Order: sequence, then C-alpha cells, then structure tokens
Amino acid sequence: MKRVLIIINDAPYGTEKAYNALRMAMQIQKDFEGTELNVFLMADAVTCALPNQSTPSGYYNIERMLKAVLIKNGKVKLCGSCCEARGIKEVKLIDGAELSTMKELATLTMESDKVFTF
Repeated sequence: MKRVLIIINDAPYGTEKAYNALRMAMQIQKDFEGTELNVFLMADAVTCALPNQSTPSGYYNIERMLKAVLIKNGKVKLCGSCCEARGIKEVKLIDGAELSTMKELATLTMESDKVFTF
C-alpha cells in the first residue's frame, strides 16, 4: 500500500493552493484505491478545517472538499501550535479533522512514499 502525505500551508481562499492540493488528494483517492492519504494543515491552512463555510454558488468550497477526503478514509490533521497561534485551538473543527503535532508530521513524512507541499 502506498502512503501519500499532502501538506497545505495557505489559507482556504485567496490563493488556489488549498483547492489544488485537495483536487490532487481527491484524484489520488479516486484513481488509486487503497492508498493511505494524509492531509496535514499548517500555518493559515488550519482555517480550512473550520465548519460552516459559505461560498458563492459555483465557487469551490474547501470544507466540502475536506469532507470528501475524509469520507474516503483520508486523514486530516492540523498543526496544534498553528491553531493556537490563530486562536482556534479550542474551536470546533469539521468532523473527522484532528489536532496534531510536529512530531506526528515528522513521522508521517518519514513513513510516506510521496510527500507534496502546497
């Protein structure tokens, strides 16, 4: 089984980095069933996992994209210190997303066959 780690650093909106990273994640899950997929949110990307995002009709929605990754057994982890710095460590996240640590990120990185950063 292949292990893939996708690290996202940018905010959910304003650039398309989170959007493109999640497009890649969803395509991997679609085309390569059985791949263990981890998405790690750092810096401003931790806000990608906030619930109740409202976007204009026809515009991508990062919350829905993350939920699609989770539904197919992907994992979504958030840097705890990044959340703390942004005042959201105690805020409710989308179901399935969980706080993590740099130690876990280091482990995920070393155990992954492929690592992508956005």
